Amino acid sequence: MSVLRLVIPSPLRQTFDYLPPAGMSEAEVGGLRQGVRLRVPFGRREVTGYLLAVRPHSDVAEGALKPALELLDPEPLIDSRLLQLCQWAADYYHHPPGEVFNALFPKRLRDGKAHQLLGNAGWQLTTRGKGLPPGAMARSPRQAQALAMLQAQHSVATTQLRDAGISPAVLRGLRAKDLAQECLLQQPAQPASSKPGLSLNPEQASIINALHNAGEGFSCHLLEGVTGSGKTEIYLQLIDRCLQHGKQALVLIPEIGLTPQTLQRFQQRFSASIVVFHSGLGEAQRYRAWEAARSGSAHIVIGTRSAIFTPLHQPGLIIVDEEHDGSYKQQDGFRYSARDVAVKRAQLEACPVLLGSATPSLESINNALAGRYQHHHLTRRAGGAALPSIHALDVRRQKLRAGLSAALVDAIHSKLQAGQQTLLFLNRRGYAPTLQCHDCGWIAECRACDARLTVHRRQRRLRCHHCGASRGLPRQCPHCHSEQLLSAGLGTEQTEEFLRERFGQWPIFRVDSDSMQGKNAMHSLMTEINKCEPCILLGTQMLTKGHHFPGVNLVAVIDTDAMLFSADFRGEERMAQLLTQVAGRAGRAGLPGTVLLQTHYPDHPAMLAMLESNYGEQARDQLLRRQATGMPPAGHLIVVRSDCGNADLGESFLRRLHDTVQADLPRGAALIGPLPSPMQRRAGKFRSQLILTAPDRATAQAAASRLVAAADTLPARGGLKWSIDIDPQDVF
Repeated sequence: MSVLRLVIPSPLRQTFDYLPPAGMSEAEVGGLRQGVRLRVPFGRREVTGYLLAVRPHSDVAEGALKPALELLDPEPLIDSRLLQLCQWAADYYHHPPGEVFNALFPKRLRDGKAHQLLGNAGWQLTTRGKGLPPGAMARSPRQAQALAMLQAQHSVATTQLRDAGISPAVLRGLRAKDLAQECLLQQPAQPASSKPGLSLNPEQASIINALHNAGEGFSCHLLEGVTGSGKTEIYLQLIDRCLQHGKQALVLIPEIGLTPQTLQRFQQRFSASIVVFHSGLGEAQRYRAWEAARSGSAHIVIGTRSAIFTPLHQPGLIIVDEEHDGSYKQQDGFRYSARDVAVKRAQLEACPVLLGSATPSLESINNALAGRYQHHHLTRRAGGAALPSIHALDVRRQKLRAGLSAALVDAIHSKLQAGQQTLLFLNRRGYAPTLQCHDCGWIAECRACDARLTVHRRQRRLRCHHCGASRGLPRQCPHCHSEQLLSAGLGTEQTEEFLRERFGQWPIFRVDSDSMQGKNAMHSLMTEINKCEPCILLGTQMLTKGHHFPGVNLVAVIDTDAMLFSADFRGEERMAQLLTQVAGRAGRAGLPGTVLLQTHYPDHPAMLAMLESNYGEQARDQLLRRQATGMPPAGHLIVVRSDCGNADLGESFLRRLHDTVQADLPRGAALIGPLPSPMQRRAGKFRSQLILTAPDRATAQAAASRLVAAADTLPARGGLKWSIDIDPQDVF
């Protein structure tokens, strides 16, 4: 008897065999296609499984196999290429395949609910009804009329039947006789069109021609363009060509905050169906967008990280904007990189993929230099705008008020008086990162993390920015009961307070995850800022990711030194990216912009590089250093992490794992650790890590397979959980 091999959403890295549902014939079982959903028993639960294959037998004894309960889809909802992508991702990231397959479906389908087509209500013949000859039901004229209309067309809209004088009672009569049934009529996708694009400069035109000449098959392109160089116009013109060929475009963006701005620009350009995917959508909205993309009625799909698994009817182009951004890497659960999955998906779909950034990741630059990606450059800003001038502002021995030097305060005042906008960057939200007792030295610390609590003075709360714990702001020290509690350090709330005292006659906008609450908050802010009236923008990284602020003429980084010293080997790369991105908000239209970097270390090598070299030059210098040390992208990293309420149990587990695989590692692979994570305790769990280095991808993958196989055999006591992270972005 045939056996169904399924993947089940569970933490287990394996497949599961089931018998077919009761009453299903061998012929019907043999006709099942990969990817269909089935409802199956799993332990004490009933879950949705996904069919991988129909096999003639199982390694499990037939008496031990359970039958599936129900076939949920007669045909798979996902095409074979997307299923192949999921199998590749499960193998590459060594993640349980059922959880990877879950990424393909909206919640209602993961929960086993019926797939519903979206469209207008209509009627169609049943199998029995299709067998009736023309002119049947002559004794019931209205039913005969309805049958004739249904026989003439595959399906008929309910409104069309009603206009022909056929009542609901007549249709219900046909349904009672099993001759007709209700259905949903999908709206045919209307042809997409677009408004004329902007005129291109020679660099832009050359890139468009190069991508057109690459053809419609798979090719991977890296677009490295300085901030404000017109990368988005290139995206739009490539999408226009894609739509003209009757295909769909998938555009990935790093942050939900960019969605309204991106959507508005696309809607202004295209007369087309555009859907968005991000974490702010409700389940019904997400399902409608998913079905529109799957059916092909949506021409353009815009989304954050998880949108890379959206089914497309006719994929023709994939774009990853701000491809360097760390938001594309999932940091928990299924730890995939949406950028890397996008490249693999384009290969499977046989379509081009374009990675764009002013500050490409070293991995992408390395791939371009190795010839794996075609490399395109935009070296000057569109429309003739000049790149901003960058200056270090030495604040040694200077009096600072809320982090601002007198020279910076004067520069802000000068710009506001001239009717221009200023952007101040401080990557630390809250009022202050530390609350300390002046008398006994007590410091407010998180009870669940090795971290200090941040003061949020407006809310009168202490908050942990790692686990989310919160408690009221105390009025006295819990140790000595002194009321001399001091806020130490700097946050956006504190700087905002000073700015309102000093520049109260001008609008001041604080932009961080505390102030930008609600799905329309960023859109409302952008509308206000784009009036180009004088104001001050103060914010965190939310301000640096692809936003276009035409009125900003001065950009200042309040605490550049916070980025100069990092324990992570990627620290210098991220600093260069962040400073280049935030500097790029200045002078995008009109007068040349100015960037001021406040620092106590104006002679630091990374600071001098920022002042004297462009990002491309800095990145290539960093690549040489990575090659000398064998760190990514010259080498490859894998991290195995343990989470446990007992620190000794977690470290002991990783030590046993180290000892188990050490002798069996492929040549060139090496293990470091186990070591406590830089923040060892987080959310009440102690974290340790085992780091594996390898000279190439094949060696890294072979070593990862050995690590996973060994870890699965080791006992995990005390609630210990372990995970493996392939190509980690953060080694902590």
